[in-house]
Amino acid sequence: MPLTDGSVFRIAAQSAPVGIVVSDEAGSILFVNHQIETTFGFTAEELVGHRIEDFVPAARRTAHRERWKRFWARGESRAVAASGDLFARKDGSEAPVEVGLTVIERDTGRLLVASVLDISERLDVQNRVNQAASEHLAFERLLTELAVRFVAVGPEEVDETIVESLQRIAETLDLDRSSWWVLTDESDDALVTHTWTRHEFRVVQSGESAHVQVPWVLSRLRKNEVVTFSTPDDVPSASDREAFRRFGTKSGIALPFFSNGKLTALLGFSAVRAHRIWSPEIIDRLRLVTAVFGQALLRKQTEKRLLTTTTELRELRDRLAIENVQLRREAKSQASPRFVVAESPVTRRVLDQIEAVAPTNATVLLQGETGTGKEVFAQAIHRASEWHRRTMVTVNYAAIPPALIESELFGRERGAYTGAIARQIGRFEMANESTIFLDEIGELPLEAQVKLLRVLQERVIERLGGGQPVKVNVRIIAATNRNLENAVADRTFREDLFYRLNVFPITVPPLRERMEDIPALVWTFIEEYATAFRKPIDSISKETLMALQRHSWPGNVRELRNVIERAVIISRGPCLTVELPSFVGSSSKKSTRLADIEAEQIRQVLEGAGWRVRGPGGAAEQLGIKPNTLDSRMAKLGIRRPAD
Repeated sequence: MPLTDGSVFRIAAQSAPVGIVVSDEAGSILFVNHQIETTFGFTAEELVGHRIEDFVPAARRTAHRERWKRFWARGESRAVAASGDLFARKDGSEAPVEVGLTVIERDTGRLLVASVLDISERLDVQNRVNQAASEHLAFERLLTELAVRFVAVGPEEVDETIVESLQRIAETLDLDRSSWWVLTDESDDALVTHTWTRHEFRVVQSGESAHVQVPWVLSRLRKNEVVTFSTPDDVPSASDREAFRRFGTKSGIALPFFSNGKLTALLGFSAVRAHRIWSPEIIDRLRLVTAVFGQALLRKQTEKRLLTTTTELRELRDRLAIENVQLRREAKSQASPRFVVAESPVTRRVLDQIEAVAPTNATVLLQGETGTGKEVFAQAIHRASEWHRRTMVTVNYAAIPPALIESELFGRERGAYTGAIARQIGRFEMANESTIFLDEIGELPLEAQVKLLRVLQERVIERLGGGQPVKVNVRIIAATNRNLENAVADRTFREDLFYRLNVFPITVPPLRERMEDIPALVWTFIEEYATAFRKPIDSISKETLMALQRHSWPGNVRELRNVIERAVIISRGPCLTVELPSFVGSSSKKSTRLADIEAEQIRQVLEGAGWRVRGPGGAAEQLGIKPNTLDSRMAKLGIRRPAD
């Protein structure tokens, strides 16, 4: 990213209390901040694009070129106290400055970042303070170095750099303790966040309260005043004097940092070994340090908020993308009249169960053969629940590769595995405050069953590659065409997970047990596909409906739906003719369950007897059992005579 674009560097440089100049190795100026414009009277447009030496007084240009060559020959970052002038001002006068030089290595070439501090006022002061000249010069050099460093420091290094700077400033000024305090929004108190103390003295602990320790000092700082004292006796507040004496402080200074017209932080230094007089020059420079620290922390907070916002937006984008898929799926589902058809007693009993459990938050386990429409029943539960305002999220385990199941369910952090270039939320997070439908739950691998069990128990997930728990509030509906009790016995399904899922089991009946529903289902599918394919179908023969009701439908509702779709596609008139699946094709898909085989045999005998149970030639006589016994078996297996 270029240093001259609208990046964090530009923001930080423009807010820096010193002038900043960025040039390339040839000396061409690429960027200047507002402080440079103020110091030298040129606008940025008058400087950018020109060479630095164009603004060096003519008498010094030869020396400037030699210094430039020597600098790049070494190419090392360093602070330089310039005894002459970097630029001539626009009005022709010369500006005494101090310059800090930092080299930045880039793929496109090296850049020079120069921090420029106008030292006109300081030079005037130094003329009057000869004895303190060496100390001040070292301090100025340190400040210049720190100013440059804070311009380039990353947000993750700000806190460490502040603590290091507190130590270096205190040691340079021969002080014994330094600290940075931040105002809290909750209590409007100032608490210590960064501190340094010589090892032989009492340490100011992080979290110390200014309101408790030095309330008078805090009140003066709120008025944007610098508080100094050479002895605790200079402090008018008894409680503040006692606090300073308790810490062994002989002299101290506290400086405020204001942001948006409000005190947000303060900087403190103190001497323990000897009393100290705080000269105006030191106070001014410590004001500068306060501004540098404050701006660096504000930049850190801004970047942290930006990172948080960016992360939230990315998660929202991922969530919306997944939810958009679900919404399209839901819209497609709602576009076709896929309500539950309940003409048969067995289906009405299932709807009674749904009506009872839907308003609760209980986990529901839908069991039934493939193709019985378990997802339709799950949608019925969701729509009748308090979660109905949000989309039901569906997960089909059979359609997800085992290696991706965990990240699909629980999400992943960036770098969780090779190829995971961004954070992605999982289906459980997306289903928060809604319903999640876990289809084909019997296909879930054992290693993933453990994590699903934790979700059921604690409603907590962890993204793949992350250690931060995430709370989720979801209604869970699971479905399977497998016998989970047998799977538990075979050790392919966890027993504890089975009991967690089996809170409210509902068996979705196969189509052969709900023959009364077939006419309504047929017309539902006819209307759906006639609209989709623009076929004007308005009738279907009674014989066809009876034939559809006599068919065993090993593929259940899904098979019936496919048969009607094909019939509509090939239809050539308003009366629909349906070609039933061949018995050869369907026989290979018949259930091998004993009850299903028995039901199929009884149904075939009943059909051959014209559904007559009693009397000579009746089904009971053909099967060799009593009529009452046949009635009981028919009731248990859900076999009913088709409506005429």
